[in-house]
Amino acid sequence: MSERIKLLYVDDEPTNLILFEHNFNKHFDIITAESGKQGLEILKKNPQTKVVISDMRMPEMSGLEFIKTAKGEFPTKKYYILTGYEITPDISEAIKGNIVTNCFSKPFNKQEIEDSIAESLN
Repeated sequence: MSERIKLLYVDDEPTNLILFEHNFNKHFDIITAESGKQGLEILKKNPQTKVVISDMRMPEMSGLEFIKTAKGEFPTKKYYILTGYEITPDISEAIKGNIVTNCFSKPFNKQEIEDSIAESLN
C-alpha cells in the first residue's frame, strides 16, 4: 500500500476544518490550522506535508499571503486556494505564476480536489 499523503488545510472557521477533515481523512493524513501563522508553524514541524489548501479570506493574513510566505520557505509543496467567493485577479495571477496549483470553490467538490491533487503529484 502506498504512503498516505499529508495535507494541511488552513481555514479560520472551525466548522470548515471539521468538514474538510471528515470528507478527506480516508485518502489523506489531514492536519488543520486556524490561521496562516499557525499554518506556517505546522509546516515547519511537518516537513513531510506535500499538499497545502488554504481558505482565501481569513483575518490577519489572507490565504494568498499565507501561501506566498509558505512557498518561499517550502517551495516544493503543492498549494491550493479554497474560496466561497469569486476568483479574484490576484488568485488568477497566482495560478498563472505557479504560486497556486489550482483554486476550488466552496462548497467544494470532493472529487475535483482529489483528482487535482493526484494529477499534481504525478
